[in-house]
Amino acid sequence: MKISIASGKGGTGKTIIATSLALSLRNCQFLDCDVEEPNAHIFLKPKFHTTKKVLVNVPLIENTKCTNCGICSDACEFNALVQLPDHVIFFADLCMSCNACKILCPENAISMVEREIGVLKIGDAKENTLFVNGLLRIGSPRSIPIISAVKDCIDNSKTVILDAPPGTSCPVIETISDTDFCLLVTEPTPFGLWDLRIAVEVAKKLALPTGVIINRYGLGYEEPIEEYCKDENIPILMKVPFDRSIAEAYSEGIPLTSHDKEWQKKFRELYAKIQELVK
Repeated sequence: MKISIASGKGGTGKTIIATSLALSLRNCQFLDCDVEEPNAHIFLKPKFHTTKKVLVNVPLIENTKCTNCGICSDACEFNALVQLPDHVIFFADLCMSCNACKILCPENAISMVEREIGVLKIGDAKENTLFVNGLLRIGSPRSIPIISAVKDCIDNSKTVILDAPPGTSCPVIETISDTDFCLLVTEPTPFGLWDLRIAVEVAKKLALPTGVIINRYGLGYEEPIEEYCKDENIPILMKVPFDRSIAEAYSEGIPLTSHDKEWQKKFRELYAKIQELVK
């Protein structure tokens, strides 16, 4: 199965849930799709053996052929090309590599060249877990091609855990699409419930079966979240207590399964519940 771990907001404990689940399973692959700020490696401590550049195509304008007709800039839906009286300005960070400018140029003055926007890192982590993460180049706004490159590494012979970015925007949709199950991690706060509602609506649009994990259970706002999940017929699959010792272990990069071996059994039971829900 491919199981994505997501949350409507940052800071809910999504990564510690994802890494703990991976460490509890055999024959597992872990994909860290939070490419703007990956941190699963802190818990899984992989030994990287492969690094690959992630490249996208961007236009290169040959000024000797360009007649400054403005067709390319008119065609660009993302305002990456701006026509001035005597030349065209190109903003690389706005380009979405759609190739429209190249296709429509009447003078064949545009060719596409590769531009690096980030890297993939592949390695082996604890418990024989194959680990893949992506890292977006600082200053680049295009995280989706990196996430797509991470997902291209999926090994369908393994159970795949995908740690999604926080929020509910395009990078999250790119991560959780085409997965078999989406675990939504929330916290018992008004913000947690608000963002959980949005995440549930995204999962519904994608027709993804979902379940909820309530982290820091005991903060005091559990009842509204439990009522919401009941109303939406979404199962609450795990409750992680609001425990200082768990927070201290987390701050030192120690996953739940290493902090307390009993959690390995709990996460295997969680996996069995997900299997039943997918069936």
